[in-house]
Amino acid sequence: MGIVERDEQTNYLNALHDKSRSRRGQVVLIGGPAASGRSELLRTFAEQVAGPEVLVLGAACSPAERELPFGVLGQLFHSAALPPETESEVAGLLAAGMNVPRGTDSADTDLTQILHSIFLAVLRLAAQKPVLISIDDIQHMDDRSRRFLLYLARRLASTRVLLVLTEGAHLPLAHCPFRAELERLPHFHRLHLAPLSPSGVAQMLRRHLDEPTARRLAAEGYRVSGGNPLLLKALVEDFRQSGGVRVQGYGAAFVNHLHRGDPVLLQVARALAVLGEGSTPEEMAPLAGLDADTVDATLRSMTAAGLLTDGRFRHPAAGLAVLGTLPPQECQELNRAAARLLHERDAPVGRIAHHLVAADHAPVPWETDLLLEAAEHLQLGGSLRAAVKCLRLADTALGVTDRQQAAIRAELARTEWQLNPSSAARHLGRLTTAARSGQLDRRSLPTLVRQLLWHGRESDADAVLDRIHGAVREGSGGGTSELRDTEMWLAATYPTHARVRQLPAFSAQQRESLVTPGADPGLRAVAALCDHLARGRNHEAATHAEQVLRDLRLSRRSAWAEETALLSLTTLLYSGRPDTALAWCVSSQSEAGAEQTAVWRAVLAAARAEAATRLGDLPEAVDQAQTALAHLEPKAWGVAVGLPLGSLVLGATRTGDHDTAAKYLAVPVPEALFRSRYGLHYLHARGHHYLATGNAHAALADFLSCGELMRSWGLDLAGIVPWRTSAAEAWLLLGNRDQARRMVQDQLARPATDSPRIRGLCLRLLAAVSPAGQRPQLLGEALDLFEDCRDRYEQARVLCDLGRAHYALAQRPRARMVLRRARHLADMCAAAPLAHGLLAVQGEPRQGHTAEETETAPALTESEHRVASLAVMGYTNREIAERLYVTPSTVEQHLTRVFRKLGIKRRSDLPADLATEQQGGGRGVPSAVGHTGATV
Repeated sequence: MGIVERDEQTNYLNALHDKSRSRRGQVVLIGGPAASGRSELLRTFAEQVAGPEVLVLGAACSPAERELPFGVLGQLFHSAALPPETESEVAGLLAAGMNVPRGTDSADTDLTQILHSIFLAVLRLAAQKPVLISIDDIQHMDDRSRRFLLYLARRLASTRVLLVLTEGAHLPLAHCPFRAELERLPHFHRLHLAPLSPSGVAQMLRRHLDEPTARRLAAEGYRVSGGNPLLLKALVEDFRQSGGVRVQGYGAAFVNHLHRGDPVLLQVARALAVLGEGSTPEEMAPLAGLDADTVDATLRSMTAAGLLTDGRFRHPAAGLAVLGTLPPQECQELNRAAARLLHERDAPVGRIAHHLVAADHAPVPWETDLLLEAAEHLQLGGSLRAAVKCLRLADTALGVTDRQQAAIRAELARTEWQLNPSSAARHLGRLTTAARSGQLDRRSLPTLVRQLLWHGRESDADAVLDRIHGAVREGSGGGTSELRDTEMWLAATYPTHARVRQLPAFSAQQRESLVTPGADPGLRAVAALCDHLARGRNHEAATHAEQVLRDLRLSRRSAWAEETALLSLTTLLYSGRPDTALAWCVSSQSEAGAEQTAVWRAVLAAARAEAATRLGDLPEAVDQAQTALAHLEPKAWGVAVGLPLGSLVLGATRTGDHDTAAKYLAVPVPEALFRSRYGLHYLHARGHHYLATGNAHAALADFLSCGELMRSWGLDLAGIVPWRTSAAEAWLLLGNRDQARRMVQDQLARPATDSPRIRGLCLRLLAAVSPAGQRPQLLGEALDLFEDCRDRYEQARVLCDLGRAHYALAQRPRARMVLRRARHLADMCAAAPLAHGLLAVQGEPRQGHTAEETETAPALTESEHRVASLAVMGYTNREIAERLYVTPSTVEQHLTRVFRKLGIKRRSDLPADLATEQQGGGRGVPSAVGHTGATV
C-alpha cells in the first residue's frame, strides 16, 4: 500500500533511479513543510529499490551529531554489508579524516585527498551494482560529511549512483551555500511535498478506520491536522481511543514535531500559546526572544506545514500541550511579562487581565485597577466566572487601603452570588466587620443585609442595619433613600427585622426627591413592589410587577436583579396572575444568553413551580421545583428555600406522592426561614401534607401559625397563602363546622377578597357548611371563579363537591355528569387522591356513558362540539378562541347554541363525555393539551 498522495513523487524517483542505473547519476533534494512526510517517502522509496541488485546506503542526521566529524558518513558505510576490504579501507579513511586539524592549508589538502579516496571507494561499489545513497534531514549534517557529499555530487554524473536527500523547512545559515552548490548541478532535481488535500485526508482515514467513521471524521480530520501526515496519524489514534482530540495524543505529536525541528519553532509556539489568538509577531517577539521578522517567517512556515491556521493553533489541544512543556513558574512569568507587554501597547483590558490571572501573582496598583475594570467588562458580557477570577486576584492586591479592600471584596461577593450564593457566603464575615468599622461604602450595605438574611445570619444583618440607621441619624453620607427602600423590602420579606416605625413619614413627592445618584435601581424597584404588596393593592402591584419585569433585562447587573425578579414574579402570583408569571418564566427560560446563571435559572424554576401549583398543573409544579433545587442546592437557597420546597411538597401531596413530600420535608431548613415570608409557603405546604395524611391537628397548627405570623407582620394577605380557608379545611376534618364557617366568613369579610381564587376557595368551603339545597349555587359560582383563574385542581375539587351535592338532592344524572367531568380534570392534574376519591362516590360510573349522556352529543355540529369539548376541560373562552383560531365572540355564540340544544344554563352543566370523547380523539378535536393550552 503506497503513501497517500505521493504517487507522483514516487514515480519521479523511480524514473531517476532508472537513469542512474544507466550510468547517469542523479541528485534529488526532497523538501516541504515540517512533518509533510519527507522521511516516510525516503524510507519507502529505499525499501522499494533495495534488493540484491541495488546497494542502499542510508543515514539520518540529527542536531546532536552536527559537531561530530564524518558522523553521517560513518552511518552510511555501516548501514549495509560491504566487502570486507572496502569496509576496512573506508574505516581507515574516516579515522584519518577525523584526525585532520582544522584551519590550515595543508590540513585542507589532506582532507581533500581523504574525500577523494572515499569517493573512489563509492565508485568501486557502484561498478559492482547501482548505489542509492539516502540521507534524511541534511540541515543537521556535520561539516565534513557535507563536504564529501558536495564532492560526490559534482562527480557522479557518469556513475550508477543516485543521491536522495531531504531537508527541513528551517535551515541554518551554514547549510545555505551547500544547497546553492547543489542547485547549480545539471543533474540536480528538487521535489516538494505539500500537506495532504481533503481527499487525501479522507483516504488516509479510510485506511485506518471503518468507512462510516472515516466519512464522518473526514472534515474534522482535515481541519485539525491541516493535511499534516504526522498530526493526522495522531488524530487517527485519538479517534480510536477516545473518539476525540487528546492533548496526550494529537497535542503530544504536535510538541514532538516542534522538538524535532529548529528551536525557534518551540520558542514561537510557546509565545503563541501564552499570548493566544490574535497576537502579532511584534507582540510575540519579546516573549520568544527573537526578532519580529524571524517570528513572522516561523509562523508562515508553521502555517504551510499545517500546524497553524491564520496564525493560531488548529486545535486547543496543541496550545495546551505546548504550555505543558513549560515549568509552572516559567509559565507564570511569561504570562506576567505578556501582561506588561500588552499594557505598554494599550491592548484591551480583557487580554491583559487574562494574563494577570494566569500569572497568579499579587497585583500591584496598576494591575489591580486593570483587573477591576476587566471584571466590569466581563460582567457586562455575561462572563461571570472570568470576572470572579479577576476579582479574586484583585482581592489579594498589595498596597490598597482598607476601604478599597472592602469594596473589592463586596464586588467579589456580589459576582460570586450570581453563580452560587454558598460561594459568596465565605466573604460575609469580613464584609460585616468592614461595615461595622465604616470601611464599606454605604451603597453596598443594603446588599450585604440581603445576603446575610438570605443565609440566616440575622445578628450580623441587624448590626449592619444599625450602621445604616446610625449613619442616617448622624447625617453622614446621606443614605435616607436607600434606608427607606431597604426597610420597605424588609417589611415584606423579613418583617421581624424591619424598623419602619422609626423612620419619619415622607410624601410621594418627597420620596422621589430623595433619590440618591448611583442608587441601585433594583433596590428601588423592590421597595416599590413591597409598598404595593404591604398595602394590599393587588392591581397596582401586578401592574408594577409587569413593568419591572419588562425593565429587568436592562438591569441584570444590579445586585438586586434576582431578588427583583423573584419578588416581581411572586407579586404576580399573590395578585392572582399565575398565568402572567408563568408566561414570563417560560419566555425567560427559553432565552439563550450568558445571563442564565444557576441562580437565575433556579429563581425562574421556583417561580414557575409556584405558578403551576396555582394553575393546578401538579406534575409541572413538582418537576420545576425539583429543577430549582437541582440548580441550587437547599443550602445555597438559604431561607428562600421555603418557596421551591413549599411548591414541591404541595404538588407532591396533591398527586398522592406522600413519600416524596415527606422526603423533602425532612430536608434541613434554617430556623430563620420561619421569620421570613418564604417560611409561610413552607408552613402552608407542610400543613396540607399533614392534612392529607390524616394529621389534622398538626395541619391546623401550621395554618394558624401562618395566620399569627402574617397578622403580626402586617402581611395578612390571602394571596400569599390562604391560611384561613386552609384552617377551615382542617376544622372540617376535625368535625368543627362552626369554626370552619367562622374562618371562611372572616376571610370573606376582609378587604381585597375580590380575587377569584380566594373567593372561590371561600365559596367551596362555605358550601360545605351550608344546607344541601344551597350548595349547588355556591359551588356553581365557585366553579366559575376557578375557571376564570384557570385553576384546574380547584375546579376538580369543586366539581367533586358539586357532584356530591347533586347526589344529596337526588339529582343522579346531573351528579354523574359532574363527577365524570371532575374525574377528567383530576386525571389531567394527576391528582390521584382526588380521582381515587371520586370512585368511592355512590353511583359514580367507572366506565362507559349513560344513554342520557350519549344522546346529547349527536345534536351538536362539529364546531359546536369542538368548543363544548374544550369548555368541559376548563378552558376559558379566550383560550378556546386562541386554540381554534376564532374570535372570543364566536366561541360565545357556539356555547349559547350548545346550552340551548342541551337544555342547560351554565358551563358546569356541560356533559363530561364531551371531554372524554376528545381524550379518545373523537370528532377531530386535539387529543391532548399542555399546561399553557398549546396543542402537544
